[in-house]
Amino acid sequence: MKTIDLNADLGEGYDDVAVMPHISSANIACGFHAGDAAMMHRTVALCVAHGVAVGAHPSLHDPQNFGRREIEAAPNEVYAQTLYQIGALAAIARAAGATVHHVKPHGALYNMAARDRALADAVARAVRDFDPSLILVGLAGSASIDAARTTGLRVAQEAFCDRRYRADGSLTPRSQANAVIENVDEAVAQAVSIATRNEAIADDGSRVRIEADTLCVHGDRDNAGEFARHLREALERKGLRVAAPESC
Repeated sequence: MKTIDLNADLGEGYDDVAVMPHISSANIACGFHAGDAAMMHRTVALCVAHGVAVGAHPSLHDPQNFGRREIEAAPNEVYAQTLYQIGALAAIARAAGATVHHVKPHGALYNMAARDRALADAVARAVRDFDPSLILVGLAGSASIDAARTTGLRVAQEAFCDRRYRADGSLTPRSQANAVIENVDEAVAQAVSIATRNEAIADDGSRVRIEADTLCVHGDRDNAGEFARHLREALERKGLRVAAPESC
């Protein structure tokens, strides 16, 4: 039976309670784009209650723009900020009897590291230096994945259920119309296609190959809980097992 991970970006002030029962991994905001210590604590507790893997979701320091604005940042700065955020979540997880399982950068940092090898190396080094057993989640086929593997980390290649792709496998920028798939049925269909056939339809109508270990549900979208439920049911109907990647 093929296994696929279903992850969600949580701890950002949205309805985590509705999403949590349907996912296998959570990426928890660490305060640089959203969330704070109390919210991190509540989200970790939800993960523990539902048996969901705890992940850090570090960002550039940009709460005013939800971490989605690209800011010039030196690799050493990205390294330090990433390490800082993982450490903050790890302390809260430890107090709750849990451990950090994976790291997934957020927003602009995620996109910048996907194409900029120097930044990708900085993120990967921060993860490795904190704990080399952690899994690094990155855009499938991107510089983030290459950097993580070079650093000796295990990876989870990620695909997006509700984001449109370009023909080269990159994400259509949010600044463009229709970059987000709002229709639930259409987004579920794309996710199932990626999980079962390693394929999505790009924004130009071409077919793009995407090999993914994990699928992302955005916790900040409308009806995120309902979407996550429909998606998990659809994946399981196709015979897939939904589970987080096994940790070391």
